[in-house]
Amino acid sequence: MKDEIIRTENLSFTYESDGDEVLVEDKLRGVKNISLSVKRGEYVAVLGHNGSGKSTLAKLLNMIISPDSGKIFIDGVDVTAEDFTEDDVYNTRRKIGMVFQNPDNQLVATVVEEDVAFGPENLGLPREEIRRRVNSALDKVGMTAYAHHAPHKLSGGQKQRVAIAGIIAMKPEVIIFDESTAMLDPLGRRDVVGIMEQLNREEGITVINITHYMDEAARADRVVIINDGQIAADGTTREVFSKVELLHKMGLESTQGNELLYSLGLSGEKISGEGLTSEECVEAILGYLQGKVK
Repeated sequence: MKDEIIRTENLSFTYESDGDEVLVEDKLRGVKNISLSVKRGEYVAVLGHNGSGKSTLAKLLNMIISPDSGKIFIDGVDVTAEDFTEDDVYNTRRKIGMVFQNPDNQLVATVVEEDVAFGPENLGLPREEIRRRVNSALDKVGMTAYAHHAPHKLSGGQKQRVAIAGIIAMKPEVIIFDESTAMLDPLGRRDVVGIMEQLNREEGITVINITHYMDEAARADRVVIINDGQIAADGTTREVFSKVELLHKMGLESTQGNELLYSLGLSGEKISGEGLTSEECVEAILGYLQGKVK
């Protein structure tokens, strides 16, 4: 059985404005009493409307911000404990990498391979190990041919690949993708999601994908929905996406197949079956039509 890599207990955080009062929109972006467990090697998608608290949760897990209350355990260690030192934070952060929405915010060098080497160099690794990690990371994201290119001249999708390579080179146990495909075109999105799946299924890295795209989330093993700062649903991808009406109440949609079957049901065409994938939706509709013909 997979062991636990992340656990939160009653985690809460509220943003504060520069003044004495907390802005309404900041209140909505916080999180309230979130208790969550992520197993080592899981592939989890996190969904929620704008301002639901998804990115706040990501920043808490990566210790970019500290909770107002509650606990965070990373690999069994309480990172919110009062005696947790800066060295402890540094060592724990090595276990969790984060890829942001805008790759330009993560690119720090003028040459691709130097950018990927930045993290390992800060870990104080030997030169030979840094070179090995850089080469391996660039190969994993399909950017070896661009090792000597300038990052700012690359496409958005290529920049995001370089940003991912920089995280991979540090060998984290968990990678959080915080809406990392939001600024990409469909081809770039497909490539980045493919890298996520490869890292999870071939490398055993725990992947948490925070996204607005239902088709991305449907590829994960598990889906967590955050609504108004709290966990509103948590289950297997199939379980969560079958709750079409619940998703609608939270301003979200299910997969295209489930949405089509749901709409047909409202119009009186009660079709049994599921539509998590396009193939399942087609099979359900064909089965329904064949039954009517008979």
